[in-house]
This record gives sequence, structure tokens and C-alpha cells, in this order.
Amino acid sequence: MTKRAHVIVVGNEKGGTGKSTVSMHLIVSLLDRGLSVGSIDLDARQATLTRYLKNREARADRAQLGLAMPDHIAVPPTPDPKEDEARLLETFNQFANSHDVIVIDTPGSDHALSRMGHSFADTLVTPLNDSLVDLDVLGLVDPATMKVVRPSHYAEMVWETKKARAMRGERAMVDWIVLRNRLSNLDARNKREMEKLLADLARRVGFRVIPGLGERVIYRSMFLEGLTLLDLRRKIEGFDLSMSHVAARQELRTLVDAIALPKLGGAGSGQGG
Repeated sequence: MTKRAHVIVVGNEKGGTGKSTVSMHLIVSLLDRGLSVGSIDLDARQATLTRYLKNREARADRAQLGLAMPDHIAVPPTPDPKEDEARLLETFNQFANSHDVIVIDTPGSDHALSRMGHSFADTLVTPLNDSLVDLDVLGLVDPATMKVVRPSHYAEMVWETKKARAMRGERAMVDWIVLRNRLSNLDARNKREMEKLLADLARRVGFRVIPGLGERVIYRSMFLEGLTLLDLRRKIEGFDLSMSHVAARQELRTLVDAIALPKLGGAGSGQGG
């Protein structure tokens, strides 16, 4: 296999952190930049990304609005883990040789398919709600001293998947970005504690921290419509562009710019859909 696509894995072993919303917005942002994108949904039991894309595809005005689509495949788990891994590898190889970028959305749990998906990552994006409860998947914190005791189970899993890459003869280095989602506008004590703890963990575990997507009602309404923030540049009934939407689009731009994509173009054969 000669891998040409850049692989972005959106992962966190905790549910409810906005992985599928981040995945969808990354996909549309990359398509908007003229890149060919393949997307893989490994969280196919919940299938939020898959349903999001189906809502987009089903829009009667999709062609009129020019709503681009990726090539998308969901890989749901079955009772046969070996067969699951073979299906994922086949899908991955197909996309790696026909697209510029692959975006993989993973479940909020630890299983073989998720680990395999993580092992393909050139860039790992981990959305994290700005909460000490959610921080627990990355590091164990001593409540008495408010210091990190040691990395937690998800950080350890990422380390294991780096070793899996090395065993396949690939570079073990992964650009790991932790995305602080749903940041409060208030400079609360919790926010300052999170900043300090994440900075400590970043040094020890090896990730970068950037601001993520704010807590905005607009994301929930866009899911049912199959839309993203980028689509709101067009005049769409029921969605009037507000200052909040403009700020949210800037958050998204910051995320995409933070991903160190190589010079791409030519690996893919055009946009899906």
C-alpha cells in the first residue's frame, strides 16, 4: 500500500464531546478548499456523522446550493473483529489512493476498530469539553493538589496506536491536537484550572491545545438540515447569518489552519457527491 492521503482521526473515548460535529465541519471545510475527501464512520452504531451526511444528501436544494459531499463509508462493528478490521483496511486502502484527505470519526469507547482507525492518523483531533470530568480521559488529577498524577486510559491508548504504526514501518509521530470545545465566555476558576492542567499534560503526553467550537445552539439545528457553518455564506431559508455565526466560523477556520496539511492536490479524483 502506498498511502497518499493525509489522515485526520477525530477521537476521544468519552461521548458527547462533539466528535461528529467537528468531523462534519472539517470535511466540508476541506472540500471547500478544493480537496478530495473520503470519510469513514467507525461510530456506526450511533452513526451521527453518517446521518448528518444523509441529511445533507437528502436536501432538495443540494445541487442548487452547491453543497459538496465526501465519499463516505460507515464500518459498523460485527461479532467478527477480524472481518471488521479487514473491511476497514480495504476501505482505508481504497480511500488512501483516491483522495487527498481521509477523515475518520471514531466512537466514544475503546474497541479494536477504533484502535485500528487511530493507528492510521497523521493528525489526531481530540475534542474535549472544558470540564474536569472530561479531562479524566486524558489524565488523572489529584483533587487535593490539583496536579496531574499520570496520563489516563485514552492517552495510553494513543501511545499504543503509535507503536502499532511503528510496527507497520510508518513514522510513529502523530500531530495530536486537543480541541477545547464549548468554552465558556466567562473567565471562571474551572477554565483557569483546565488551562493549567492541559498545559502540564501537553508537555508530558505530547499534544497541542487550541480553542475549539463554542457552545452554540446553531450546531444542533444544522445537523437536521445537513448544513455546516460554511454553508451559511449562501442565503438559506431559516438561517440568518448573525455575529454569533461569524464568530463560530472563525473558530472553525482556526481549527483547519492548525492542522498541518502537507501540500495536497492530485491524489484525489474530485469531490464526491
